[in-house]
Amino acid sequence: MKQDPNTNFNWQRHPDAADLIGHLVQSMVTALPFAVVLERRMREETGTRLVDWIDHLCLPHTSETSDALSRCGYHAEETTSQQAWRHEGAMVPVIRLGDFDAMRIAIKVESVADFLHVHDSDSTVHGVLNSPLRTSCVADGEGAELWVVERHGTRKFTIEEVTQVQTAAATKHARSFLRRKRDFVSEETGFDHAEKLIGAATEDLGTDWACDLFFAAERDYWCSRNRAARLQKNRQDKLGLGWANHDHHTYRSSRECFARLIGVLEKLGCRCRERFYGGADAGWGAQVLEQSAAGIVIFADVDLSPTEVTGDFAHNGLSPRDDLGTVGLWCKLHGEAMLQAGMHHLECQFDFDAARTQLAAEGIKTMKPFTDFEHLKQAFTEGEMWVVSRSRLETAVARGWITRSDAQRFRELGTIGSHLEILQRDDGYKGFNQTGISEIIRQTDPRRPFGA
Repeated sequence: MKQDPNTNFNWQRHPDAADLIGHLVQSMVTALPFAVVLERRMREETGTRLVDWIDHLCLPHTSETSDALSRCGYHAEETTSQQAWRHEGAMVPVIRLGDFDAMRIAIKVESVADFLHVHDSDSTVHGVLNSPLRTSCVADGEGAELWVVERHGTRKFTIEEVTQVQTAAATKHARSFLRRKRDFVSEETGFDHAEKLIGAATEDLGTDWACDLFFAAERDYWCSRNRAARLQKNRQDKLGLGWANHDHHTYRSSRECFARLIGVLEKLGCRCRERFYGGADAGWGAQVLEQSAAGIVIFADVDLSPTEVTGDFAHNGLSPRDDLGTVGLWCKLHGEAMLQAGMHHLECQFDFDAARTQLAAEGIKTMKPFTDFEHLKQAFTEGEMWVVSRSRLETAVARGWITRSDAQRFRELGTIGSHLEILQRDDGYKGFNQTGISEIIRQTDPRRPFGA
């Protein structure tokens, strides 16, 4: 469904909400020896922080607690005996208030079964395999419990009955997304094929469930083409966590395919959030989209002029042009991110310094941080070099997009294809750094002088 991009997003820091969460989490962790060990292992073995894995917290309902949440910007979503309090302006966990026997920390994982297997736990699993919601209590202490939560396109907290037909369909569509053909004679045919698969999954499972399965497959495809991703995924899998710490998925698009990309994302239930523009000298822009039920955020990049950002460039379409910026050239050399190339990068939440140090020890270097604020830190791993096909190089030379010297260098060394992005958010900050991202875009343009 077409939506006008909303430019009225001015994300702010929310230190009060973040401090409240930090205090609550630490008070519960100290009562749970298993959680103490898990928090340490997350930091030392995966370079991540426990707080970034939290799905929700459960607390007894008192007027003092609800007043504290309201002061921090939380709002009650439900009026049942167990209220869900959410903060729409901050990246902080949901808090449930009710008549709970114990306080709970619920952390998000890609697979409850994998988490239990890794930690040799025989805890009871609530929810059937391949269903939208599965949970398990993995540790308890004095007045506190640690739960793991596996979600597939739902924000609910109660297990709902699903049929064998639905779970079988989920398995089928997950496989179809993972095996999706990406290389076609024309991009239009490729987008048509993707939309056909999405339509079939949506019909069987609903938009939100289909969306979750689609992006799980997208992460797998991206991971297969990026060594840093595979190494970090393995580190997180050793604790049974998977990619549940993903922050956003970044797709690059040519100008002529941008409206089709947005159309595919909207069929998955993604809705346009803020428009992003790095300034007149940047030469590119982005549309941020969010699918709140599936917990997916998209950063869709495209070459863009200063005059175009004021219009609805996400839906109106962009005409091709002869001069290519970094994003457009990447697409001409590697293909559309939604098709042949796969995502440009996945950005996940980490302990910024710990992750960079640990990856360096594994032979994975990171580029100079392009954001280094108190509340937001970001850096790419060094780019994965991809081979460029001879036909794409010949076309690029003939169209004047690259020189023959560039083509020779690309044949011998390849060009940057994808990255893993290391991110740390604090104070509940939900936005992005426009100036810093524009600089890193320029740094990754393969036409820059060699060694620059």
